[in-house]
Amino acid sequence: MQFLETPFFGMRQMTWHLRNEDHAVNETRVRRLMRLMGLMPIYQKPNTSRPGGGHKTYPYLLRGLRGDRPNRVWCVDITCLPMRRGFLCPAAIMDWHTRMVLSWRILNTLDADFCVEALNETIYRFGPPDIMNSDQGSQFTAFAWTDRLRRSGIRISMDGKGRDLDNIFIERRWPH
Repeated sequence: MQFLETPFFGMRQMTWHLRNEDHAVNETRVRRLMRLMGLMPIYQKPNTSRPGGGHKTYPYLLRGLRGDRPNRVWCVDITCLPMRRGFLCPAAIMDWHTRMVLSWRILNTLDADFCVEALNETIYRFGPPDIMNSDQGSQFTAFAWTDRLRRSGIRISMDGKGRDLDNIFIERRWPH
């Protein structure tokens, strides 16, 4: 009943509450019972779509553009999956025409270097595209990412703020 009133209580808060109600429980028991009952607390996910301070954003270049051939437009995105102790964040680069995931990485930090590694691998394997589209997240507005794109002659396109539909092909790959 308490979980319905406070769905944000995790194992530690629930243990604290039950002890205050004079129940003899420990964290291990509460964790086991919450798992058995399928109770998962509601918590705030990391915001991966926030631009880094002082980072430049770019206009959306794909309005009205047809993905009529492979390697013309690539898109990239990151999502975060909750784990027992923190998050794992898969990042993927996909071709708009073929809808094929060209490369991916699993991150445990929200650092741009992992994305640049995936980009380097993809350019090495397939050659550079004409345009790379992303959201305005800190990884994709970071100098390391935008500099690598510019040095490869790739035009940079970014979704509008709060516009998941601008990058729909890769957004629907992730569980929501």
